[in-house]
Amino acid sequence: MRIATWNVNSIGPRLPRVLDWLGSVQPDVLCLQELKCGTDAFPFDAVKELGYETAAYGIGRWNGVAIVSRVGLEDVTRGLTGEPTFEDKADARAIGATCGGLRLWSVYVPNGRDLENPHYGYKLAWLSALEATVREEQARGLPFTVLGDFNIAPTDADVWDIGLFAESTHVTEPERKALAALRDLGLSDVFPRPLKYDHPFTYWDYRAGNFPNNKGMRIDLVYADATVAGAVTDSYVDREARKGKGPSDHAPIVVDLDL
Repeated sequence: MRIATWNVNSIGPRLPRVLDWLGSVQPDVLCLQELKCGTDAFPFDAVKELGYETAAYGIGRWNGVAIVSRVGLEDVTRGLTGEPTFEDKADARAIGATCGGLRLWSVYVPNGRDLENPHYGYKLAWLSALEATVREEQARGLPFTVLGDFNIAPTDADVWDIGLFAESTHVTEPERKALAALRDLGLSDVFPRPLKYDHPFTYWDYRAGNFPNNKGMRIDLVYADATVAGAVTDSYVDREARKGKGPSDHAPIVVDLDL
């Protein structure tokens, strides 16, 4: 089985790229984040023509997540257990489904903005709800993975220059403790191989030179239970998808499993 995750930074303008990528890479399941569209506006028909069915969750034009599968799509769950709101508004940031006997969650963790912003507290509360949801999901007894844009760099090596982020979100101790809490539940960080350079960054800001100079971050992650982690035969960041005209600022992660 081949699974993948990709923050597409708006499915509308990125749709041709996503369709081409599905056709060439042929994942069995693709988790998408940052759709920037409501559920009804997702391009279900275009994806269906390639043999995939989709479960989408979108509320407005800012977040949104989906799971695209050609190996079945069952028991769809939208939203986390006890998920917090921000400024009394709900976000569409998490969706779970069972695909080919594998239980997956596609997540788009809040950014946090900056340490003094209420969005940072919202991010930590959201991560706590994710931990609670993972605990419940593990009771299903299915092979399990949660993957997506976590907006957290797990280690200093996952940022191109940690000195520039010392007072920023994405690298703080509370955020990294939230990732450690997921690992304490028995999940492993499936570390991908880079297709270029010595470290597998997944995000590069659009500012000129950041991508070609590899000034990036590893914030898109795949966290898997022992069954899934033990079945990994390959994992890589597809830098090619970040190239060309009008790309997302994130690259997909592709994971091959012997399941």
